[in-house]
Amino acid sequence: MRIDYSRSLRIWHWLNAIAVSGLLLTFFLRKTFLSWRENSAVIVDKLSSLGVEVTAEQAKIVAKAIRAPMWEWHIIFGVMLGLLLLFRIWIFWQEAGFGYEDEGESIHMQLVHWGYRILYFILIFMAVSGVLLNWHEAFGLSKELTHTIKEIHEFVAWTVVVFVPLHIAGVFIAENDDQRGIVSRMISG
Repeated sequence: MRIDYSRSLRIWHWLNAIAVSGLLLTFFLRKTFLSWRENSAVIVDKLSSLGVEVTAEQAKIVAKAIRAPMWEWHIIFGVMLGLLLLFRIWIFWQEAGFGYEDEGESIHMQLVHWGYRILYFILIFMAVSGVLLNWHEAFGLSKELTHTIKEIHEFVAWTVVVFVPLHIAGVFIAENDDQRGIVSRMISG
């Protein structure tokens, strides 16, 4: 089965790939190398070995300051994702559909298409919850509600982590099976 992709959808796809990749990279950095919990302990330990005493709270402030520029990139990529989702909705209205015609499709392709619909829903949730988290004070959200949104936001982020390798594997399989040229059509039309 051959699928041709419009120029606007191809542009959206690759910009979306950049945004999601940037979000995942900053998400992983936050959870690993730039974790304030880990780094504040290192700061306390290393400064202590140099004869400088700092409190855990002071080390936490320093550790969070170290990762702040990375977190600004997370917000930039998040805003980019939100704008791209609005662009995708505009493409939807222009092209009268998300590009998925389930009627007459195999069950496999119907499941793939529903998977993408669910992904759109997840990405919309991530963008909206990210806006709420970043501007929680402007929205007047309580500390407890903001914390709950953050927990759900981080949990749902793992679905995107799972989707990306599944998507790449699925494209690889399709390229080598019944959809030869799918990658080149997503690049050049």
